[in-house]
Amino acid sequence: MISSSKLKAVDFYRKIPRDLTEASLSGAGLSIIAALSMVFLFGMELNDYMTVNTSTAVVVDRSPDGEFLRIDFNISFPSLSCEFASVDVSDILGTNRLNITKTIRKFSIDPNLKPTGSEYHPGPIPTVSKHGDDFEEESGDGSVLITTASFDQYAHQYAILAVNFYAPWCYWSNRLRPAWERTAKIIRERYDPEVDGRILMGKVDCTEQINLCRRHHIQGYPSIRIFRKGSDVREDHGHHEHESYYGERDTDSLVAAMETLVASIPKVFRELALEDKSEAQNDSVKRPAPSTSGCRVEGFVRVKKVPGNLIISARSGAHSFDASLMNVSHVISHFSFGKKLSQRMHSEMKRLTPLLGGSYDRLADKSYIISHDDNKANVTIEHYLQLVKTEIVTRKSSKELKLFEEYEYTAHSSLVHSLDIPVSKFHFEPSPMQVLVTEIPKSFSHFITNLCAITGGVFTVAGILDSILHNTMRIVKKVELGKQF
Repeated sequence: MISSSKLKAVDFYRKIPRDLTEASLSGAGLSIIAALSMVFLFGMELNDYMTVNTSTAVVVDRSPDGEFLRIDFNISFPSLSCEFASVDVSDILGTNRLNITKTIRKFSIDPNLKPTGSEYHPGPIPTVSKHGDDFEEESGDGSVLITTASFDQYAHQYAILAVNFYAPWCYWSNRLRPAWERTAKIIRERYDPEVDGRILMGKVDCTEQINLCRRHHIQGYPSIRIFRKGSDVREDHGHHEHESYYGERDTDSLVAAMETLVASIPKVFRELALEDKSEAQNDSVKRPAPSTSGCRVEGFVRVKKVPGNLIISARSGAHSFDASLMNVSHVISHFSFGKKLSQRMHSEMKRLTPLLGGSYDRLADKSYIISHDDNKANVTIEHYLQLVKTEIVTRKSSKELKLFEEYEYTAHSSLVHSLDIPVSKFHFEPSPMQVLVTEIPKSFSHFITNLCAITGGVFTVAGILDSILHNTMRIVKKVELGKQF
């Protein structure tokens, strides 16, 4: 057994009897100063421990080969009809995807960019394979030439008014014309407009009746519209209720479609045409026509992480467009790259890197409106976007853990005159480099060590100062006493 006397021999902290100690005013002052210094240094150390430390480096993009980049957008086009609005994607590797619909939603909007109804055309439009009759047989005019002055009269006189809006210069309009006139003759013979009064087939030359075509939001030629008596109600923002025909354009198909329309209307009581009670019609070839001339396009696409283009324009495989009348003015509500960050993740990002996030949605709330005059015809709006990826990681147990990533970009826009159909073009170019932000965690043991160092250091320094001050005062007193004697 080890005796208590031997244990006392290793005592580092031997006590001095209180009777042998002496208190002084200088020692009290230094004690107060030392205590305040400790509190101050404790606070500074705690603040440093709580502060996030990060290191920033620029490295080659660490994305795996084949990774796709998501582009989210919400863009309003006041003068582009949803009927023909198409979202296309291409890149330098040869990828060319046209008229993406799976992840895209379209809504008709009024001139104030407000939606006028539910989503437009949720399903795909049938592909037209027959654009006219295979044989060329001259046939006279069977349809009625309609003008701005006579349109309302015909629309209110007949239960169904089928109108071919065409342009004489359009290839597809010329392909349709013989079949349309033959169909009009057949329907006229079967249902005499003067006696039966249920259906009339007409045509409108959009190069002559510009205001009438604009009133019904015609942007592609030919456009076949079906107007039902009493349903074409025009409201204060120019809203129209009618249908577009997307079926085959040969004589047999057109006659069958017209017969289906007439079959739903009683012959004797024509006023019942105010209601459409037919559920047996082929809805695959008829859809509601655009109620306004504007369209809001929203959704997302996935693209390869190489330079490419996102293009929104009017597109159709069975229609022609007058480039001088197309206007792709737009207002961008949202345009961003990468995954959307939740509010919690966004707050965490701001905590780690306060300067990050300012260019995440650089084009938001930007307007690119073109007045439609001779100087601004055939104008394509191009946006050149250069994006950089920022990746934020943290280190735990010597391992790197990815927190999240964000893409920021710069944008430069310009107006380009072109002979082709005007488009809204977003050219994006990902950077081969990325910014790597690493959170450096602090050790709690290091924090405790610093606190001990502060305590011991301040206490030691204060003791040295007190000893120096005390000895100095003793020497001064001895000198004073020596002078007196």
